[in-house]
Amino acid sequence: MKKILWFRRDLRVEDSLLLSQDGEVLPVFIFDKNILEKLDKNDMRVCFIFQAVLKLKADLHALGLDLALFYSTPMEVFTHLLSKGFEEVYASVDYDAYARQRDEEIGSLLPFHALNDCYIFGPNEVLKSDATPYLVFTPFYKAGKQIYTKFHALSYTKGKHTLASYPYENSISLESMGFSEASVPHITPQEKLRSFSKKIAAYAIERDFLACDATSHLSVDLRFGTISIREILRTLSALKKEGHDTEPFFRQLVFRDFYAYLLYHFPSLAWKNYKYETQVSFNEAYFEAFCKAQTGYPLIDAAITELLTTGDMHNRARMVVGSFFTKHLMLPWQEGEAFFAKHLFDYDASANVLSWQWCAGTGIDPQPYFRIFNPYSQSKKFDKDASYIKRYLPVLHDVPAKYLHDETYLCTHDIKGYPKPIVGHESARKRFLSSFS
Repeated sequence: MKKILWFRRDLRVEDSLLLSQDGEVLPVFIFDKNILEKLDKNDMRVCFIFQAVLKLKADLHALGLDLALFYSTPMEVFTHLLSKGFEEVYASVDYDAYARQRDEEIGSLLPFHALNDCYIFGPNEVLKSDATPYLVFTPFYKAGKQIYTKFHALSYTKGKHTLASYPYENSISLESMGFSEASVPHITPQEKLRSFSKKIAAYAIERDFLACDATSHLSVDLRFGTISIREILRTLSALKKEGHDTEPFFRQLVFRDFYAYLLYHFPSLAWKNYKYETQVSFNEAYFEAFCKAQTGYPLIDAAITELLTTGDMHNRARMVVGSFFTKHLMLPWQEGEAFFAKHLFDYDASANVLSWQWCAGTGIDPQPYFRIFNPYSQSKKFDKDASYIKRYLPVLHDVPAKYLHDETYLCTHDIKGYPKPIVGHESARKRFLSSFS
């Protein structure tokens, strides 16, 4: 049978479940108009994907294969390929609402085979004894560890392929799709993994400290599959044998699985509260100040500036920012999620949606709605010297760090070029809690 190998979230040739398929194959990548037409024309994720796709095409060439590129909708592409005699399609799983609807539509045209090449576990692999999904992470984690074996980290070998006849020339460019060039990182995921391996001991201790470089920087590579989750697991296994504590990072990888698992089993989480109908209002002035990093809360504004200038945001900052948006400003989490979706370089629907529901207290997480982060105590604890704050807010460079964690000072002193806090922490906290009384 003539197989279509549809690359999506697995933009690599090494350890590829997609390339483990045998037979006559047509590798394809689709620049999906349904997605791209909604993005800003300077979205650097498109640049990253475009470069990764060109590298994938070159790597496939080296294997005697090739990559057919399309700028169209998936339905148009597969209707065309069906007319050319292709009989089935293989692709890596994707769980967001659009992806599932898209895959169902393609499956109505020709046999569709979903491959679990993005996550450690399949969506129905870790279930409770009554075959229902776990709703709490810790039991999910413990159950996952019970069934986790070296099989979950095995490297896939390449299948025996013949390349299907098809016009493989590439006439697609960023410009032809209406996008502009953007500067994107050129560090390979393997280089990042080697660098992280050298500082794995610091991860458990320093990962929450905003000015420390203790994280892996692999989130974007996991998102687009430029590295295999299994390669990371094998590296962790080797480090563990050397005596390193790899459990904290492994736990975070399983957490990534858990969020994807929840979105798979409860797709309405993408737009609907799982619990608590919180009182929200769309205060345009608050929203505009938030989006422009002008809230008067140094940690919040530094984090938003980091996002707007780099496409990234430290994970600790993401939690504090999400709490501030939904609790202090009482803005709907869906608007915050959409703002992150627009700017995050490593945007992943399941991680973003579930994180925002966690911050809002409306998700599956068992913690109640009254968990509210204090941005001042968070910055004092995790950025005591204000190094992170001053890196992204140079306007505050000459303000002593202790004052940047002090609301009284910020409310009573004029700082040239920087606004006073738009809401008071304690009054905002009480206002939010009173909305449930």
